[in-house]
Amino acid sequence: MVQIGDIQLGEFPLLLAPMEDVSDPPFRALCKEKGADLMYTEFIAAEGLIRDAAKSVQKLDIYDYERPIGIQIYGEKIESMREAAAIAEAANPALIDINYGCPVKKIACRGAGAGILLDLPKMQAMAAEIVKRVALPVTVKTRLGWDESTIKIIEVAQRLQDAGVQALTIHGRTRQQMYKGEANWEHIAAVKNHPSIHIPIFGNGDITTPQKAQEYRNKYGVDGIMIGRASIGYPWIFQEIKHFMKTGTPLPAPGPHERIAVIKRHLEHASQWKGERTGLLEMRGYYTKYFKGIEGIKQFRTRLVTAATLEEVHEILAEISHTFAG
Repeated sequence: MVQIGDIQLGEFPLLLAPMEDVSDPPFRALCKEKGADLMYTEFIAAEGLIRDAAKSVQKLDIYDYERPIGIQIYGEKIESMREAAAIAEAANPALIDINYGCPVKKIACRGAGAGILLDLPKMQAMAAEIVKRVALPVTVKTRLGWDESTIKIIEVAQRLQDAGVQALTIHGRTRQQMYKGEANWEHIAAVKNHPSIHIPIFGNGDITTPQKAQEYRNKYGVDGIMIGRASIGYPWIFQEIKHFMKTGTPLPAPGPHERIAVIKRHLEHASQWKGERTGLLEMRGYYTKYFKGIEGIKQFRTRLVTAATLEEVHEILAEISHTFAG
């Protein structure tokens, strides 16, 4: 049984990664329904929370149906991160997560996200201050290092564990790699199997199928897996992994009608949460992924991404449903 503080997560939990402009309440609702055991908010800027910036504060929205959920924060100033952690704690999540992995230049190159991997004493000090500031469990998501020459992930894990961090998710790439090349899970396994490490270690990177999830579970011995890009427009990945691990057989892929039903719910929730205009705009990035692999969908997809009203989208979805009837 994997446990973080008092949070029971089952034998082999599947986590939804904190992804900017993806891991919002509308998408999290679908992933929870499809089997995600622990989810995280989009990452939230510490400075934004302290300034009460509307965009940052909105990301604190969490709902009972998606628990347990963690709020992830990032920043380069220790004091700001302390304050932000306290603000996040007031939103009543299950835990606080620190982002030590974001590779984006404007974040990493100022010492936040993966940038802090160039200063391990500061990384440890920041984590320790956040652990002291909040009563909730504190977890971390990080990368292997800044580049190949700075991979010190075992030391990173030891320092974080010493600081009081209660679980660690490791993305198997360096900051320099961004999202290119293959994720190196050998380094993740080295952390998990190191005799000094006793906190849960979750692996992240390149898990795209149930078969690969099972293979990596067996090969690398991690406590659970975090799913990121493979879940975008395909929340079914969680239930498919669980089914395969339990039975050894794959679930059939969802058909057009099931995909349409999920799109409708995603769109409705997004429109309610952010307003119709923003909800419509944000959903445009999902249609291609939701309908991936469905033959004959291209003509409709082009119309969906230019639809200007909810009614128009529903009319197009009704056409798609009728086309695939029977």
